[in-house]
Amino acid sequence: MGMGPVDIGMPDDFLENQVGLGFGSGMTELLSTPLHALHVELGGKMVPFAGYELPVQYKTGIMAEHQHTRDKAGLFDVSHMGQVIVSGGSWEAVATAFETLVPMNVLDLGENRQRYGLFTDTAGGILDDLMFANRGDHLFVVVNAACKAQDIAHMKSVLEPELSVTPVTDRALLALQGPAAEKVLSGLAPEAAGMRFMDVATLSLDGVECWVSRSGYTGEDGYELSVPAEQAEALARTLLAHEDVLPIGLGARDSLRLEAGLCLYGHDIDTTTTPTEAALNWAIQKARRTGGERAGGFPGADVILPQLVEGAARKRVGLRPEGRAPMREGVEIFAAEGGGEAIGKITSGGFGPTVGGPVAMGYLPVDQSATGTTVYGELRGKRLPLVVTALPFVAANFKR
Repeated sequence: MGMGPVDIGMPDDFLENQVGLGFGSGMTELLSTPLHALHVELGGKMVPFAGYELPVQYKTGIMAEHQHTRDKAGLFDVSHMGQVIVSGGSWEAVATAFETLVPMNVLDLGENRQRYGLFTDTAGGILDDLMFANRGDHLFVVVNAACKAQDIAHMKSVLEPELSVTPVTDRALLALQGPAAEKVLSGLAPEAAGMRFMDVATLSLDGVECWVSRSGYTGEDGYELSVPAEQAEALARTLLAHEDVLPIGLGARDSLRLEAGLCLYGHDIDTTTTPTEAALNWAIQKARRTGGERAGGFPGADVILPQLVEGAARKRVGLRPEGRAPMREGVEIFAAEGGGEAIGKITSGGFGPTVGGPVAMGYLPVDQSATGTTVYGELRGKRLPLVVTALPFVAANFKR
């Protein structure tokens, strides 16, 4: 592709764009994950992220790590994420209570199945996005690192004392992502091959009891593995010993999720964005919508339910800048090449290695959001064309 680091705009621009999640924010007491020593040994370039020290890239570099995940398999350390168990009573009791926090259908989620969710606030804004799984007698929840403390406090304030909200602090979280992930993981546990997208299982991997979901944040097939902390490094080494697996840092994690059209909390979604504005209507099941068996009953329902029917005034869209220069978070968007007020803003942007050019996401008024519409991003005082593009930029490769 002939792209150098300047064209990709990483890692320095990437770090600048992540201040909201703890990058470069002068945090002094950084936490370490159980894989910290392994990252250093592997030559990881360590940076502050959401209060942790994590690798932004390894010696191979972001471009190569990104492409390796698309072609084979990449191993990500996502141990900074929050893992939480909600328990205390029957599945019905746990699920019904959790539905007071999210606009998702929790009650009808099958055992050992996982679902994407949103914590909403009373104004219909998004407090965080999360994953939750039905583990029979409890709910297993994974939340974002930057929101972990507030999410746990939020769950406790609503669900306790009737239920118990227990942070899992003795387990690491690894993500094995890419088309070779099934081959690699089923080499350690043959049952992994039979799992479908969003299935959850407890598997023995190299003698280690792991909570495994077939999911991820790259748009590729893959798995997330919750592993006892003291055994995480040994399992990571076993996975990395496979010829198809390379360690992958935060830089490629960001470029992969951007090409997959996936939201980053604190950037593409936050308390100022509703699910409809964020183009996340698909995540709200029929049972919780107007006319459904358990319609409403979650924070912000009076805002969210009408928007599901009538739409919102603005919408998250994919954007392709013309030319080679990436347009990043904060770039203002205009309807015309000259004059007029800004009509929107880019919330995530960078170079898309698989796409072979710059990609971005942002918010536009609905009447300017049709695929193929040309708008203009203001970069260093010049307005340059952006074309509204369907998401994702790279088709998802999940195992259905």
